[in-house]
Amino acid sequence: MFTVDLLTAAAEAAPQNKFGFWEAMEQGGAIAWATLIILAIMLFGSLFILFTKYLEQAKILKQYEGVKTTFWRAASLKEGAAKLEKDSAWRQIVDDGIAAEEAHGKMTDALEAHDWLHGSLARSEASINSYLSKGLPWLATTGATAPFVGLFGTVVGIYRALINIGIAGSASIDKVAGPVGEALIMTAIGLLVAVPAVLAYNYLQARNKRIAELLSGFSTDVLANINSKGAVKPAVPAAPAAKPAAAAPAAKA
Repeated sequence: MFTVDLLTAAAEAAPQNKFGFWEAMEQGGAIAWATLIILAIMLFGSLFILFTKYLEQAKILKQYEGVKTTFWRAASLKEGAAKLEKDSAWRQIVDDGIAAEEAHGKMTDALEAHDWLHGSLARSEASINSYLSKGLPWLATTGATAPFVGLFGTVVGIYRALINIGIAGSASIDKVAGPVGEALIMTAIGLLVAVPAVLAYNYLQARNKRIAELLSGFSTDVLANINSKGAVKPAVPAAPAAKPAAAAPAAKA
């Protein structure tokens, strides 16, 4: 019983922490909470864009494997397009190329007709690249501005620390620690939001460049196939050989 009383008394006598995260936020008031909310929105928005764009890119890259293995084995573009998924970026280029080919013969100038056919495929390719780039400006903006949003909270925290020093007439630690701690917290959160956004932007941008290269090569192959009336096709890997059927067991006499 005596030991329990000693522990209780020691706990009551121990100094209370008045400079934690939530205490600093409460002292910061509306400005601190507004800054924290803005940074939280930036962080969750960046994570959402990272995962959704990654899945979109992975889907396109996976569909490209079907283009290499099955599309160019078809006898014609229309037959090959039927083997691609309807919402595929590769299917869009083929469909736009077929539509351009159908209108190609209506033009009297062969040079202008070729330029128009090439421009139609380039426009289709550009629309896909533009779609893949959606959301990346958010990451770039977050990476560039999040440190300054955190710095704003830092400036406000230091300002409050100076006000407390002026009111108290002395730079005691209890008057300075809370606002300065709040300022450091805002700086840290700003960096925590900015660094992942910059890394995600660079990572997704590099994958978009890879996809753009594949789209450009595929568009060129489609254009060559159209102009050559199906004679020109890229080399494709040989189809896997069918496994021989197992021999039936001999009947017993």
